[in-house]
Amino acid sequence: MKSFWLFLLIVVLPTFVTAHEMRPAIATATISASGAFDLVISLNLEAAMAGIEPQHSDTADSPQSQTYEDLRALSPGYLESRFQMFGPRLAQAVGLSSAGAESAPLKIVSVSIPPVGDLAEARVSEITFSGTLPSSTEKVVWFFDPAFGDSVIRLRSSSEEKPFHSQYVSGTKSAAISLDENIGRPAASVFVEYLKIGFVHIIPKGLDHILFIVGLFLLSTRRSILFWQVTAFTVAHTITLALGSLGVVRVSPSIVEPLIALSIVYVAVENLVTTRMTAWRPVIIFGFGLLHGLGFSGVLSQFGLSSVGFATGLIAFNIGVELGQLAVIAACFLMVGWAMNMRAYRRLVVYPASVLIAITASYWSIERAFA
Repeated sequence: MKSFWLFLLIVVLPTFVTAHEMRPAIATATISASGAFDLVISLNLEAAMAGIEPQHSDTADSPQSQTYEDLRALSPGYLESRFQMFGPRLAQAVGLSSAGAESAPLKIVSVSIPPVGDLAEARVSEITFSGTLPSSTEKVVWFFDPAFGDSVIRLRSSSEEKPFHSQYVSGTKSAAISLDENIGRPAASVFVEYLKIGFVHIIPKGLDHILFIVGLFLLSTRRSILFWQVTAFTVAHTITLALGSLGVVRVSPSIVEPLIALSIVYVAVENLVTTRMTAWRPVIIFGFGLLHGLGFSGVLSQFGLSSVGFATGLIAFNIGVELGQLAVIAACFLMVGWAMNMRAYRRLVVYPASVLIAITASYWSIERAFA
């Protein structure tokens, strides 16, 4: 049972500190038939300039966290002036080359830095480079210095807005990418990549989704009740994940994220006042699942699934999410399953855990509503 409380504290404690999740840089290259290209990189510029090491999943964990915070507080104009010295370093750290050749020289075209805004949120800046590949180039390789973490490379033609290739790169360089828009990556490669992304979005990065699943687990010791709750949640978030990723349904994160937090509050509070599944709980959980699915779709929208591997990536991501959820449930059973038949189970586990979850999610809802 001690391991269960340690698990909850690991999830909850990061909530109450000013911190920033380290997300991959998103690079979008638009390549013309002549070989000229524009390369737009969206990244947490302050983290890169501060030298936040990639092994830290959160900037607050790095020895350079104070430098990061100082840069984060600078206005766009001041930060851009500081960037002038850092720009050449970044230009050397990224690259696009014809397969088997050296990277094409890059020129910084523009720097777009958002206003400071909420210091509890990392801002994403856009650096635009230009370069030229040989006109005979058939395949390209993306390079990204692993000192800056992971990256996503997206390729699109000058005539299309949606990328025809998207690849998550964990390491120095991507595999060779064909510029023929009709040639997609092997389905198995896309599947494995997005399966991992989906799982990681739950464990360890999906703290709010983890608490929601734990809340479902806590309602009753009967497995059938857990099954119906998880089934309703799964069906619902699968629907909006697909619709959101396809662009059929779009809701601002400023609306979705606070509502997701409130859904966690509701589940936790209901755990405190009932020991059985009411007739309306699966329906309400289905509605909450629709919200969580919109949150999941935001991740895929950020990465920009290619049109060729869209269906494979979407299915794999959803399976990864499901595996993450099942892992959370399995962990809960391993830690407190043995105590579920004890008379003191609700007093020692359900009540205090639900209160802790409700307080945490209430904090999230307020923080997100006023961000």
